[in-house]
Order: sequence, then C-alpha cells, then structure tokens
Amino acid sequence: MEDSEEPLDSQQLGLGEKEEESFRLHMVTWNVATADPPDDVTTLLHLNSPKNPDLYVIGLQEVYSGPLRFVSDAVFDDPWSYLLMSLLAPQKYIKVSSIRMQGLLLLFFSKLEHVPFIRDVQATYTRTGLFGYWGNKGGVSIRLSFYGHTLCFLNCHLAAHMKYASERVDEFEYIMDTQSFDCKRAPTIVDHRLVFWFGDLNFRIQDHGMHFVRICIDKQNYSLLWSKDQLIMMKQKEQVLQEFEEGPLDFQPTYKFDRNSDTYDTSAKKRKPAWTDRILWRLRPKALPPDEENENKVGLDAKKLKQLEEDMEYPLKIRQDVYTSIMEYSISDHKPVIGIFTLELRKMYETPLVRLRAEGDWSADIDAMVVYSPLQPFPSSTWDWIGLYKVGFSSVSDYITYTWVKDDEVAFNEEVIQVYVSKEEIPVQGGDCVLCYYCNALKCIIGISEPFQVQASKVAIEEGMLPERINGLDKAVSGDDF
Repeated sequence: MEDSEEPLDSQQLGLGEKEEESFRLHMVTWNVATADPPDDVTTLLHLNSPKNPDLYVIGLQEVYSGPLRFVSDAVFDDPWSYLLMSLLAPQKYIKVSSIRMQGLLLLFFSKLEHVPFIRDVQATYTRTGLFGYWGNKGGVSIRLSFYGHTLCFLNCHLAAHMKYASERVDEFEYIMDTQSFDCKRAPTIVDHRLVFWFGDLNFRIQDHGMHFVRICIDKQNYSLLWSKDQLIMMKQKEQVLQEFEEGPLDFQPTYKFDRNSDTYDTSAKKRKPAWTDRILWRLRPKALPPDEENENKVGLDAKKLKQLEEDMEYPLKIRQDVYTSIMEYSISDHKPVIGIFTLELRKMYETPLVRLRAEGDWSADIDAMVVYSPLQPFPSSTWDWIGLYKVGFSSVSDYITYTWVKDDEVAFNEEVIQVYVSKEEIPVQGGDCVLCYYCNALKCIIGISEPFQVQASKVAIEEGMLPERINGLDKAVSGDDF
C-alpha cells in the first residue's frame, strides 16, 4: 500500500511557521471479567468534565466470548462497543477503528473534526495463550497517523500468576516482534513516533506478605510497594521495557476484588492485591545527528536521517495529566484504570485530502448530486465510496447509503468530480446529514462535508405516506436507535 502522509513542507502549504497545538487523549484499560457493561459509564469517560478529549482509546480484557455471544458479536457490535458508541456519538465522536480477539477488545474514537486527519488506519492481533492456538491471551493493536504523526495503541492481556513475570516479558517481546504493518514509515510497533502499551499486564507485587501490602494500601503508602512491583523490577534489567515510561502508581492496586464490592479477595485463595492494570507509553528515541567523524559514513541511514528531520521540524511531546483507578465500578474483580494525556505536536498537514459537498436540494423525489475535489494526491481506487450519514453518526459503518466513487461518476475535469446518489436510496423523511469520502487504501474517512438538510419527500407527504413536518432522521438522532 502506498503511504499517504509524507511530511509536507510548511512552505509548500503556504502556511509559514506553524505553531504547536495540544490534543487531549483519554485512555481506559479494564479487565471486565466477562461482565456486561454497567448502566452508567459517565465517570469512566469523564463525560461531565469541562475538558472534552480529542481522542478516546478504550482497551478491555475478558470481554465475554462464549460461543453464542461471540457469534452474535461477530455480526453485531458487542454490548460494550454498542454502549460506548451510543454515548459518544451524540457528543460528536465517531468510532474510527476497533479490533477484537476473543476477550480482547480495543476501540479508538475521535472527535469528528479530526477524522479527516487520521489516516493509514490498520489493526492487527497476536495470540499468546494456550500455545497461541486460542486468543485468551495476547495483544491487539491499532496504528494510524494523527496529523502526520504515527501512533500505535497496543492492548495486552498477559500470562497470569505470581511466578510468571519473565514469561510476561517474553510474551510482550513476542507481540512486539511479531506485529507488523503495511506502512513504509512505521512497519513495526517500535517504528511509531508514539506507542501506548496498556492492558491487564498481570504483573504482581513480589516478596511482601499480604499483611504488609494491606497495611500500605489502608494507609495509602503505595510507594512502599513500588520496589517489589514486578513490572518496575523487570524494567531495571529488560532493555525492551526501559524505553517505556509510566506515571507514579498513586492509586490503590486494582486487582483482585470481590465482585460488587471494594473489598479485596476474601475467597479461599486470598490473592494478594496488585497493580495488574497499567498504561505505559514510549516516545520514539530521537535520532542523533551525525558527528564530524561519521558524517560521511553510512552509519546514519536514510531512514534515521528522515526521522531526525521529522523530530526537528515536527516536534511531538507528551504529558500525562491523570493516572488513576476508578473505584466506583464493581462489576469485575478488577477496577478500571484511566490515563489522560496531553499531546503537543506540530501538524504535518492541515488540509483534508478531499473536499466534498451536497449539490443542490436533496430529497427522495429526485436523484441527488455529490461534488468532490481532491486537494492532495492520495491512493484512490475503484473501491473508494462516499457515504451519506445522519448528523451524530457513530462509526464508519453507520451510513444511510453510499455510492461508489468511480462507478457512478458522471462528469470529470481536473478540479471537480460529480457522482450521483439514486433517489431510491435517500430517506423519505429527510433530516440533517453529512457526506463522508472513504478511502479504501488508507482505511479511513479523508473528507467530510458541511452538514446539510435532506428535505422530506413532497411526494410521500402528498400521498399520505408521511405526516407533514415530521423529520425522521432528526427524531432518530435524538432517540435511542444507535
């Protein structure tokens, strides 16, 4: 696949020196222990916060995957995805991508305004549990470019039990080595500018006895436990872990609780509390400029040179603002963990690849016209399509209808291309809509129109098929039909 986002020179774009901008990323990791979602996830998503995230990344483990449920989830969205989409769509977020491997589920949501600048979206998975034959353990990932900066999100569920700390590291290394992407700029996870590694990593608190651990938790002396946290210990000797950063564990261990309570395990096993649920990140190490001795040597290859130029011209910084558990949820034996980050970056591009609009009046009484213009080169194909969506749509697949870009082309010149949508495909009740251009090669929406009104069908009203002034799509968006 041809990569779309070679960094564009700001001079070429006529923008002069661009400023760095800040974006808010809200991440969740939660082992839900096969439970269905709670009725209210407002606190989990900080929906009442005055600061709205630009992006949500939600990684779940142990989503119920019994045979009947898993078959239905393959056809329809699982209850967790359904709930999250129904809550976030009215807030103008859409699900850009998701991937599921048995109990592992990863969802990526974006504010609608950023969607045309999220490109080269790919997702993959790696099995590690039961000799790799069944996906009860492993990792799922989504990679993409965000305004030209390559990001990768890796949600893992690693081997359980106290004695398997080394095996957990081995599994992580295997996932990192195995996963690859059809992308020249970032073919592997470590090639990405910014990587988030999170999930139920299953690292435990070693050596300390149960009594001491409980006392530290009761007195909120969490720092006394850090030196015996297996992940912190393994970071000291494992090279692959040392480039990953993590905020301080200033919250009580998130495993293991009696269900429907805030009480640690009272079963016969009395498992020791642990920070099994974690969020770490890795900013790609800066490429070092060649010194005088090796300046003319092959030591700094073309790829490293390009990375160096990118680091200098398009800086990317990350700051963690929140890292905590949410204690109010008790459907699982784990508590969810959230991490809120600020990404500061200079955009590599500020123009969508395609501009499109609805031409003329739209209704089910006449074939409608879409006009679009490619603004920059991109890998177009006959599999590209333009979808009609109601305002407040929840995901790429949530279209009302679509038209193939090439198949229904009716006119073409160097700047403007027109395609039509059959009147039979347009909803008779009308409503507020947008058009989205989906690029098959980049696996993403690369252009979104301004909202426009689809008029209710006059023919349907005259024939008594529709009550006058009833707007079906508006009613649907305000209702519960996601």
